[in-house]
Amino acid sequence: MSAPHDDFATEPVRGLPERPPVGEELLWQGRPDSLALARDAFKITWVAGYFVALAVWRACAVSDGSPASVIAVMLPYLAIGLVACGLLYLLALIQARATVYTITTARVALRIGAALTVTLNVPFKQVGAATLATKRGGTGSIALETLGETRISYLVCWPHVRPWRFAKTQPTLRCIANAARVAKILADAAETRINEPVVGRVTHGMALAAE
Repeated sequence: MSAPHDDFATEPVRGLPERPPVGEELLWQGRPDSLALARDAFKITWVAGYFVALAVWRACAVSDGSPASVIAVMLPYLAIGLVACGLLYLLALIQARATVYTITTARVALRIGAALTVTLNVPFKQVGAATLATKRGGTGSIALETLGETRISYLVCWPHVRPWRFAKTQPTLRCIANAARVAKILADAAETRINEPVVGRVTHGMALAAE
């Protein structure tokens, strides 16, 4: 299901470790939205809220109530929080820039990883279900529930996985724009592929569920 990607080799097709077989066509390619990934995977909003709450609490506990005293107490905590959020956003940006999600007429491929680059190839015949979770603005994630006994490392694939699914890791197209449209492309391609009249093919139905 997965294949390592050689960092020193040139990709023959962007996002794929090798050229697709004859008859396999690219349908869609994309990557995570960096801000959405920072919010959803790196929890930047929660971190910002924590430092704001900490600054307010310290100001109430330590300052003498004057504006100058309140600002003097809060400023270091807000500065640390700003640096922390900046680092988290930078990590999300690096992850997003290093990622290429691909849907073809036969599979879903995820080229992921900023330091250790890996390409996961998930053929439609190994996908039992896909779950769509959307956010405001149209961004969302599509998680793939795989069939069989193949195990995928949660840590190696994070954040391109469905959160908290440790027993059976679900590869996920995380925080993509126009997620509903991409989910339809995936569902239509999978249905077409699975229903092809190929002798000896074992068919599996793939349902697209929405959270």
